[in-house]
Amino acid sequence: MKLSIIIPVFNERNTILKILEKVEKVKLPKEIDREIIIVDDFSIDGTREILEKIENKYKIIYHNKNQGKGAAVRSGLKEADGDIILIQDADLEYNPEEYGKLLEPILKGEASVVYGSRFMQKHKPKYKLFYWGNIFLSFLFSILYGRKVSDMETCYKVFKKEVLRGIEIKSNRFNFEPEITAKIVKAGYKIKEAPISYNSRSFKEGKKIHWQDGLSAVFCLIKYRFFD
Repeated sequence: MKLSIIIPVFNERNTILKILEKVEKVKLPKEIDREIIIVDDFSIDGTREILEKIENKYKIIYHNKNQGKGAAVRSGLKEADGDIILIQDADLEYNPEEYGKLLEPILKGEASVVYGSRFMQKHKPKYKLFYWGNIFLSFLFSILYGRKVSDMETCYKVFKKEVLRGIEIKSNRFNFEPEITAKIVKAGYKIKEAPISYNSRSFKEGKKIHWQDGLSAVFCLIKYRFFD
């Protein structure tokens, strides 16, 4: 069995090698091989030059223009050979050492989709707007789709590759998160959540999401509730 770890990257020169080191060091069950797929979304801060030096170690995809996280994940999915897919941001907000608790329900046959939830245990957000915005979006999702999810916007989304059969992801930016969540649920899958830690970073440190992305997420949730 193989785990494909998709890492979308945009302007992360200060963290890319650190996160790759963490991902490589994670101990996986003996029956699991890992595949690391990096998608550089046209970084202009020196990230691409760093990646070019380690091309022999990883499967790396380069976008010829900046398209957004959703487009990067979509490119990674096309190259993924794994039976299980895991999405990992290139910053250090999420801890790869928690892969075990995310994979366990899938390996035990208890779930086909697992989300790592930041809200199932305490964390210290740097921005209250995003904290409450994430809670609102998850609440809105639960109301619209009739399925309780505490952290729809989480980076840590893990699923069997077969889950995506017949599901077309169209979103290019951060609205990828509500779209894939909506379509997974509409396809009949239940989302199991596992508590994870979260080390929130500031805009100065490279945070990229903005309040406009929250409005886009609301639009997507309503759109995909009633349309494909």
